[in-house]
Amino acid sequence: MNKFFKPKFFSLLQSGLVKQNFSKDVLSGIVVGIVALPLAIAFAVASGVSPEKGLITAVVAGFIISLLGGSRVQIGGPTGAFIVIVYGILEQYGIDGLIISTILAGVILVAFGLLKLGSLLKFFPHPLIVGFTSGIALVIFSTQIKDALGLPIEKVPSVFHEKWLVYFSELSNINWIALLITIITILITVYSRKITNRIPGSFLAIIIITPLVYFFDLEVSTIESFFGDIPNRISFSLPSVQLSEIHNYLAPALTIALLGGIESLLSAVVSDGMIGGKHRSNTELIAQGIANIVTPFFGGIPATGAIARTATNVKNGGRTPLAGIIHAVTLLLIMLFLGPMAKLIPMSCLAGILIVVSYNMSEWRSFVAILKGSYFDILILLSTFLITVFYDLTLAIEVGVVLSAILFMKRMSDISEKRIENVVDNDIIDDYSTLPEQLNVYEISGPLFFASARRYSELIESIGMKGKVLIIRMRHVSFIDDTGLHNLKDTIQILKKEGVKVILSGINAEVKEDLKKMNLVDLISEEYILDNFNEALNTACTLIPCKH
Repeated sequence: MNKFFKPKFFSLLQSGLVKQNFSKDVLSGIVVGIVALPLAIAFAVASGVSPEKGLITAVVAGFIISLLGGSRVQIGGPTGAFIVIVYGILEQYGIDGLIISTILAGVILVAFGLLKLGSLLKFFPHPLIVGFTSGIALVIFSTQIKDALGLPIEKVPSVFHEKWLVYFSELSNINWIALLITIITILITVYSRKITNRIPGSFLAIIIITPLVYFFDLEVSTIESFFGDIPNRISFSLPSVQLSEIHNYLAPALTIALLGGIESLLSAVVSDGMIGGKHRSNTELIAQGIANIVTPFFGGIPATGAIARTATNVKNGGRTPLAGIIHAVTLLLIMLFLGPMAKLIPMSCLAGILIVVSYNMSEWRSFVAILKGSYFDILILLSTFLITVFYDLTLAIEVGVVLSAILFMKRMSDISEKRIENVVDNDIIDDYSTLPEQLNVYEISGPLFFASARRYSELIESIGMKGKVLIIRMRHVSFIDDTGLHNLKDTIQILKKEGVKVILSGINAEVKEDLKKMNLVDLISEEYILDNFNEALNTACTLIPCKH
């Protein structure tokens, strides 16, 4: 088990880093706990479960993920991506079905980790991820219109277009106080960071608006009017399950597992770039699995790594899993001593917070950028997005993966027929042993596409960090898709931040055009994108001492 499962917390504890960064981790954990409070409540309510289930998830799953995970700074808990899935499972199978599906998803995630499938989950193409993430964001936004406008709708349809038909039919019944609260919440959440970064905007909105609603007795819906009192305790319970019905929960469990695995590993990769770390993907999957097995028995919902809270942790000085553990303890204390007060929070305030969350999730800039790329990437993006919004997230992922594979084969077939060769870089230099000490060279052999992009990027970053200049030879790169561009850009930004100069050589015209669309040419500078290796070597020698 040890070779598969190596929690970062215990490794860093042995190295002494936890002790060195103790005070920063504690402070960061407290801040992230405060950030997580309104989000945990909002995600639970939007998913169709009572608010305390979101808090329990953040406490129990957040603690387990930080204690046993493979990332130094990952913060676990309920996330916006699960809202659509949880709501759908509740509609079809009820609360017991959700509990069983979550536990099965945990078992699947543990199996993924033991089978070393952590690296395979990184092969999902970037357009596919942006497509379903944007789709989920739009669905979340659409679910909040009722509370944002204070509409007196007893039951909102689950189908996307039917929701909006009902909303438009009820526009004459807008609660203007609820709408005002929603707008004020959005403004506070977005613009409070210009005044202070210490207090999260969503938390600030709640502590300003909730007392006003209570003391002025404003006629708007609150958590209490929907769910009653919020329990300030965590209790153990067992779901009611018939073994003969287990097969019914395999499809939703696989959806939870896939989305949870993808989101947690994406979060870990993003945080690696922020701290210059290296997460253990299979350990992270096992920890996510254990968290999802354990949490439902205490009343929780599906959990995964939360990108926004993880980024908040890094920005506030968190560098070890201790910060995530403190975040969970902070939320537990808030739940035990201040939980009953949370029932006074207006639903329109939570709607405002979730509207901001959905906007941040939408990745509209990436969406627009992909629309400017190849029709292969556009087809994957739009197919995944539309199926997510109008039909089902599970089907969207399945279609996206199959479509990506088919289009890749088509693209490779087209390239074979065209017999594309890079004729500008014919310098055959395979012995790099005589190169200057501070100069490193890496050659990409073949197309830079979604299945190879992550591995190439990891190697480029690792090699680049060993010197002051890195030449990336791309004479054999026949094409580069959006995932490849996205990963290459992230890697070059990391190297640039570390003071490493990147030079590209041997790029064909088509690939260079793709680099321009992603603004990579501007990032690297035109003078460091050269036709052949000799020119790249001469340019490198203007940056570091070379022996001729």
